[in-house]
Amino acid sequence: MIENSLVVTATFIIYLIMMMVIGYIAYKRTTSSSDYFLGGRSLGPWPAALSAGASDMSGWLLLGLPGYALASGFEAFWLAGGLLLGFWLNWLITARRLRVYTIISNDSLTLPAFFSNRFRDNSKLLQIISAFFILLFFLFYTSSGLVAGGKLFETVFGLNYTWAVIIGTLCVISYTLFGGFLAVAWTDLVQGLLMAAALLVVPVIAMQSEGGFTALFDGMEASNPHLLNMFTDSKGETLSIISIVSLVAWGLGYFGQPHILARFAAIRSNRDIPTARRISVIWSGLSQFGALFVGFTGLIYVNTAMGGEIADAEKIFMLLVNALFHPVIAGILLAAILAAVMSTADSQLLVSSSALAEDFYKVLLNKEATPEQVVSVGRLGVVLISVVALSFALSPDNTVLGLVSYAWAGFGAAFGPALLLSLYWKRINRNGALAGIIVGGITVVAWKQLTGGIFDVYEIVPGVLFSTLAIVITSLASAEPSSDITQEFEKMVQELNNDGEIEVSHRVK
Repeated sequence: MIENSLVVTATFIIYLIMMMVIGYIAYKRTTSSSDYFLGGRSLGPWPAALSAGASDMSGWLLLGLPGYALASGFEAFWLAGGLLLGFWLNWLITARRLRVYTIISNDSLTLPAFFSNRFRDNSKLLQIISAFFILLFFLFYTSSGLVAGGKLFETVFGLNYTWAVIIGTLCVISYTLFGGFLAVAWTDLVQGLLMAAALLVVPVIAMQSEGGFTALFDGMEASNPHLLNMFTDSKGETLSIISIVSLVAWGLGYFGQPHILARFAAIRSNRDIPTARRISVIWSGLSQFGALFVGFTGLIYVNTAMGGEIADAEKIFMLLVNALFHPVIAGILLAAILAAVMSTADSQLLVSSSALAEDFYKVLLNKEATPEQVVSVGRLGVVLISVVALSFALSPDNTVLGLVSYAWAGFGAAFGPALLLSLYWKRINRNGALAGIIVGGITVVAWKQLTGGIFDVYEIVPGVLFSTLAIVITSLASAEPSSDITQEFEKMVQELNNDGEIEVSHRVK
């Protein structure tokens, strides 16, 4: 339990009130399903940039990555480097095309709806299968955030883990339920700034207390010299090609993450994208660099103050904050963990609820549903999905990084190849996209159960490979897309060549 928890509690309450106020303001501006699920495509560069980053990084940035850096040392640079490269490429090659194409494709509000509209899938099978995988993998992804929130409340307030997870879940539901996408995006702006500040301040103060960079690296070398080598693990054994590829391959996941892709579709103008990209990539780079050094400095703290042992490496950020800062400052910095948890879990809940409302309810049960009914079903979906994710998160043995890695691979393999080829390859057809989504998703689920040799490679690698092959082979082996589909593709390319400043009111149905 963190010392002076009364002061920390007061800080948390003030922070939550601020988020609730933002949620209420967003609620007053939410009048349609487009507003609730995509913010009326009105995001400027700053909220788009920080919302994409904050919704991406989640609690693993303040818990999972520092814990991994503490245990693995410089090996963690492979993971952070792969993520930063994938994050930048996603902004560079996906954002503009996705924004324009989702508008042209009947103003698609969700990724499954885009696939369905892109390929004129009247059977809606593509939309339903896509929504199924979204719900499946987001249950694990959302659970990771709830586990992070549980560890936070357990450490800060000394709560039983089960009650800690339940309280954290209620915090996330509270403003996602009513404010929708705008509440999520605006709070992400605040939370993203808080997360970055915390991740830069904590390692800097910690290093100063240890004597600076030189003392930090000397301490790491004295503790375990193998931690200072990117090409060896903590035991001094050379990292295999499989290990390095698996770490760098995390970057492949970005192209299939629905909650990040939604930010691209929601940007108000293509002219805002270059600015948003620069802001977002700088934020991501600084935050990941800070998270790594939280782990490195935490290693010295564990050796000097804790006898070289720590029960849960993912709590190192919280332990450093408690040891180094005044309770008021500690409360603000610990609120950054809550910010990280909320900024991602709310996005995941919103995308999941949109899949339930837009891609199941409207398609299977009530095609003539009013916007008010769709929003109501979406809000009900937030609650239902939260309850199921909560049941997954209740085991205290779960790790944040472990849950994230599975969901990240699932989305990257199921949707990444299908989305990129949909945006760049005119020959892809409905059967190819469907095959790629199914093969990618199933490969991740099956590969996760296998171990030894080649099966030790991170499941996103075979998932993306097999998904891409399935799309190309199936598309070439089946009929070419109809002329109206290829004409729409060519219109998208033309819009981009003409600066791509298409408005929603100009969409082609």
